[in-house]
Amino acid sequence: MQQDVYFYIGTYSSAEDKGIYLGSLNLENGEMQLLDGTAGVENATYLEFDELHRVLYAVSEKGESEIIAYNADPETRKLTELSRKSSDSSGTCHVSRSYDGKYLFTTGYSDGRITVFSLEEEGALGEITSIIRHSGRGLIDERQSEAHPHSIIQDPHHKYVIVSDLGMDDVNLYRLEDGKLVTHREISLPPGSGPRMVAFHPSGQWVYGVNELNSTVTVYAYDATFGDLKMLQHISTLPEDVVMDNTGAHILATPCGRFLYVSNRGHDSIVQYEIDTDTGMLKAVNWVSSGGKTPRHFNLLPGGYIVSANQDNGIIASYKMDKDTGRLEATGHTIEVQHPVCICPVEKA
Repeated sequence: MQQDVYFYIGTYSSAEDKGIYLGSLNLENGEMQLLDGTAGVENATYLEFDELHRVLYAVSEKGESEIIAYNADPETRKLTELSRKSSDSSGTCHVSRSYDGKYLFTTGYSDGRITVFSLEEEGALGEITSIIRHSGRGLIDERQSEAHPHSIIQDPHHKYVIVSDLGMDDVNLYRLEDGKLVTHREISLPPGSGPRMVAFHPSGQWVYGVNELNSTVTVYAYDATFGDLKMLQHISTLPEDVVMDNTGAHILATPCGRFLYVSNRGHDSIVQYEIDTDTGMLKAVNWVSSGGKTPRHFNLLPGGYIVSANQDNGIIASYKMDKDTGRLEATGHTIEVQHPVCICPVEKA
């Protein structure tokens, strides 16, 4: 029986220091260990793993950002650089792949650019096939004086690509045509929302978007035929009696389709929602401490464990998820690295 599962950790770091770490989690008790570290990348703040080709993609979030592809050894999972290219954008903060494995998508938070790369047969970075630049602003001067595309994912129907733009209070839908992004539709959120990222329900019927600036989740009905999002619900990420400075961060729907989780930076918690499987609507049922300060990211590992990355005090904490209720219980096990901001499983849950 498999005893351990593995994950990579992205961090804010200098190129001289280790920026990507390999961790393991014991399936018996949630205990974690740091196994290896990779230097040579500055601010590896988001990671994407290709299980088929054993390739890890990392953004280098800096002024002239880069995308780095690494081969992951199938036995040791140690990383060897495969290819490195400029993302042709500034402050690149998110990376994802198309479902057919032909393209890699990135978002440039600082300059509003969205870049698409072709991928070669073994997962190496190919040429840039598309660049789009968002232009606009939102309500809040300090955070929304210009466009800030924060994340980009393809829908599970493989038809549309969705970009959450925190600066413009928009969720944008694009068609992917021969590697080119073609504008399709723009969904405007309430002013000052700051949409950061979306997660699809496994059925593909609903989309859940975390809004960073007003600490809410928006529930959308998804029309995969016409590429449209219809807002159904806005719900807070905080308990009713809590009023404080807080920003929503990561969002994750479970493969069973019954639970949704969002992390709060400020409240330093992970909120659990129950999903009505008939309507897609959410009900907040529980909050647990993130185990540290400023949980920018968390992820679900095989075996029913969630691991959270707390950026400001470096603590990575593990939780066991009850398969029936979805409740998270802290295992009491932690590891520590400097400024962890992404948890990337090697095997999907």
